[in-house]
Amino acid sequence: MKLNLKKIVLGVAVPVVAAGFIFSTSASVGAFADGKALFAANCASCHGADGKGQSPMGKKMNLRDLGSPEVQKLTDAKLSQITAKGAGKMPGYEAKLGADGVKAVVGHMRTFKK
Repeated sequence: MKLNLKKIVLGVAVPVVAAGFIFSTSASVGAFADGKALFAANCASCHGADGKGQSPMGKKMNLRDLGSPEVQKLTDAKLSQITAKGAGKMPGYEAKLGADGVKAVVGHMRTFKK
């Protein structure tokens, strides 16, 4: 019986690549879901669930719409810094969210882009 090396390689490689795609996709979806939940729990009271800053506290503090071009043009690094360390009257959330949580929240902020 002659083994076909191409079939063996494809028989192993294709499922491994497919599994990697599935797991990386589910991790991304999980990060998005976590970002949405973390935003709802920690940010929405001021920024509003939609990120527009129109909650009573958001209006009082004159918060910018997180979906605005002004905010969306900021780099992920800058948004992460603001989220982690705070800015103006906003406290930092690094201790509460951790680096992965901050990254997930920033990812959710990107969904507000207009």
